[in-house]
Amino acid sequence: MANQDAPFGFRAVGGMGSSYETQGTSKYQINDNYTSAIYQGDVVMTGDGGSDGPTNTSVAGYIAPSAVGDNNNVGIFNGCFYNDPTTQKPTWKNYYPGAINITQGYIDAFVYDNPQQLFESQTAGTLTQADAGNLIDMATYAAGSTVNGSSNEELHTASISNTATFRIIRLSADPSNSDTSSANSNWIVRFNESIYYDRAVKTA
Repeated sequence: MANQDAPFGFRAVGGMGSSYETQGTSKYQINDNYTSAIYQGDVVMTGDGGSDGPTNTSVAGYIAPSAVGDNNNVGIFNGCFYNDPTTQKPTWKNYYPGAINITQGYIDAFVYDNPQQLFESQTAGTLTQADAGNLIDMATYAAGSTVNGSSNEELHTASISNTATFRIIRLSADPSNSDTSSANSNWIVRFNESIYYDRAVKTA
């Protein structure tokens, strides 16, 4: 049966080795008035001030969306908290809409950043069991939904054996997206490129 073509970004599903799993997040910051949106389930990085990222130049030290080929990834975005500049009310959103020009406090970003965290994601192409253990990049960045704040990111159309963002662990158990004979199956992956491994510097 054909898989459902419904990308959702990257969803936290557990840890390596069936380790104790809290699916906890760590707090980072989004630069005030940063114009690019960031959606729940997007891959994010710490910016280096260069022209990295899929939609806008990053700001050094602040969270920004990752693009294919970025390797200073920190994890998966899960929402943000800030004081709304219009109402001055504390505001939680599961996505950052962009261009929030705060007048007090910070824009706090919450990120699944455990390098042993596993994530489920959909592939844009067709993967088979032979691809398990290989590396894979994200597909070309696609903006998420402003209705529900969910990411539209997905895995690339094919795995590769050299450098890439993720390591393929196994096929997802989702019965609606586990047909390896057609596109858009769901897979379990973990980060291969992360600032929390043996990277000495942040580079795009």
